[in-house]
Amino acid sequence: MEDVRSADSSITAPQPVLSEELLEDEVEVSHEAQADPFSNFPPSMRVGDNEPDRNLALELVRVTEAAAIAGGHWVGYGDKNAADGAAVDAMRAFLSTVSFNGVVVIGEGEKDEAPMLFNGEKVGDGTGAECDVAVDPIDGTRLTALGINNALSVLAVSERGTMFDPSAVFYMEKLVTGPEAADLVDLRLPIKQNLHLIAKAKNKKINQINVMILDRDRHKPYVEEIRAAGARTKFIMDGDVAGGIAAAREGTDVDVLMGIGGTPEGIVTACAIKSLGGVIQGRLWPTSDEEKQKAIDAGHDLDRVLTTDDLVTSDNCFFVATGITDGDLLRGVRYKNHKVLTQSIVMRSKSGTIRFVEGEHQEYKWDRFERKL
Repeated sequence: MEDVRSADSSITAPQPVLSEELLEDEVEVSHEAQADPFSNFPPSMRVGDNEPDRNLALELVRVTEAAAIAGGHWVGYGDKNAADGAAVDAMRAFLSTVSFNGVVVIGEGEKDEAPMLFNGEKVGDGTGAECDVAVDPIDGTRLTALGINNALSVLAVSERGTMFDPSAVFYMEKLVTGPEAADLVDLRLPIKQNLHLIAKAKNKKINQINVMILDRDRHKPYVEEIRAAGARTKFIMDGDVAGGIAAAREGTDVDVLMGIGGTPEGIVTACAIKSLGGVIQGRLWPTSDEEKQKAIDAGHDLDRVLTTDDLVTSDNCFFVATGITDGDLLRGVRYKNHKVLTQSIVMRSKSGTIRFVEGEHQEYKWDRFERKL
């Protein structure tokens, strides 16, 4: 039998003949590709020269890692102010090394009587993009002090002028849920109605709906309405940033976050929702007549329901968190073989990307932030 392969191997395949016109077109395309290497890059992900870009994400992780490591030394020692002070100090120090021109819009410290990262403070090294910054060196200072789950160090960044300024109204009423019910819920509706809308959107029975809520006396009327509607409550002591993310993120047992929590945490959560999908709605909740008047003088409508896009108008924002204690979202700071181990999450709304970052840090290089005996 004739070996077809050997016979075919001696045959040279005919080569296509290209006209001069086609060759010229090919050269033109090649030159265009060289001139614009990002010609195939999705337009929705592009950023301008003076806008925060993807490189900022890793720099911001360094900041929350530092705050978590500093605060982590105080886990279980019963002193929430010392823990917060250590985290504030570390966050401020590392923010000064970040290549951006940031201004703190949501500051931490005044509400918790901790060292200040005050509203209006300039942070970063002064180069690069101009940004709004929301800080919460420890979301869950009491959790840290008592060694309880779900304490985080969190940071949010967006383009300058795009982050809501609450004018020192420290608390807001909140509703956070995932993409399924995002277009259905309304903070102005009765709690029962919102819960039934969420149950229908998620194809669940009302008695399968879990509502995360801070364990506070002010929430007794909420709890009564939630249970009267047939839904379940899941209490958290502190740290409603983690709770808000759990309500919006798939794969958790939390369907919605409700109740009154910190405004800084609400702004930070909104930046996360921009990447996760879902919705946060908020309404400012002054705690005194003085604070109420201050908000009114600043032009705030206290009856207005603020949406995700009201809280952060930019679609180019970052949410970063590092675990301090173990929790539903992240593992806490751990120590092993003279190393400090951290776990962080980074979200960038421009690309819709969520990344988890495992960090190993040489313990001796972090002596400055250790708790002194």
